[in-house]
Parts: sequence; C-alpha cells; structure tokens
Amino acid sequence: MEAIQPSLSQPKFQPILSPLPLQHPTALPRPLVSVTRRLALTSSLSSLVFFSSCTILRPEPAKAFEFGFVKPGQTVEDAVGAVRGHARSLLAVKPLLESGSWEDAQREMRESSALLKQDVYTIIQSRPGSERPRLRKLYAELFNGVSKLDYAARDRDGPRVRRCYEKISAALKEILSLI
Repeated sequence: MEAIQPSLSQPKFQPILSPLPLQHPTALPRPLVSVTRRLALTSSLSSLVFFSSCTILRPEPAKAFEFGFVKPGQTVEDAVGAVRGHARSLLAVKPLLESGSWEDAQREMRESSALLKQDVYTIIQSRPGSERPRLRKLYAELFNGVSKLDYAARDRDGPRVRRCYEKISAALKEILSLI
C-alpha cells in the first residue's frame, strides 16, 4: 500500500453543494409586494408633502406654545404675583438646610423651584426682545444654582450648601428687581 504524500501543488477544492435552492421553489418570479409597498409609501408621502407645502412652508412665524414651561391660561400678571410667593418659599428652605433636614429641604426646594421656573419663564416670554437676554442669563444662574444646591444637600455638604444658597438668593433678588 502506498502512503499518500501531501502535494505541494495547488490544492483542489471541491464545491460544497448548498441544501438551500438559489431560486424560488416554484421557479416563478417573486411577487412584487415589497416594491408595490415602497411605491405606495413613496407616493403617499410625496403627495402629502406637495399638497401641504403651503401650510408647512408658510412665511409667517409659528403660533405655538411650549406647554412644558408655560402654564396654559396663565397671564403675566398672575405670574408676577406668583413669583414673589414662590421666591419666598424657595428662600424659606434655609432653616431646613441649617438644621440638617436635607430630605425635607430638597423636597420643598424642588416643589417651589418648579413652580418658580414656570412663572419666571412666562414673564421672560412676555418681555420685549431687548430685555430677554439679561433675564435669561439670570434664569440660568438661578436654576443652575438650585440644581447645585440640590446636589450639595444630597451630599450633605454644609459649606457648599451655604455658597449655593447665597448665589440663589442674589439671583432671586436681581430677578425680582427687574420684574
């Protein structure tokens, strides 16, 4: 019996026969369902865009509200009146912070700051464009300070709480003077 020696020539590959057929089993062309669906979708979207372009591409500004920030039906006078009360309740968390009632202080601060945020935003939207940048800057300072105070109270860091509280009270006083 002769031993089979490996050859250094080109290896011979044999094709592996696939058990799956390469064509549709009925040998008929595939149905055009996916193509017709695509055509229907494309035509419906294009007709929607072309027929409603006069409403989508109108030159006048949009008349929409951001209901996440503005209370529906709230007037500017209501917001101005409410801002002072919410500012007092936000500043009233100082005794809770000094006594170490961190969770109670956080709860009160979150509640009053959420209401204050809506009212201040309503006031900012009612002001003329020249006054808005200054109010927006103060708005950002105030509520970034509230977030920092919340984190400081969570960490129970007394000195940081005092610094944040002072920044919040200064921003509130300036906002109240501009309103």
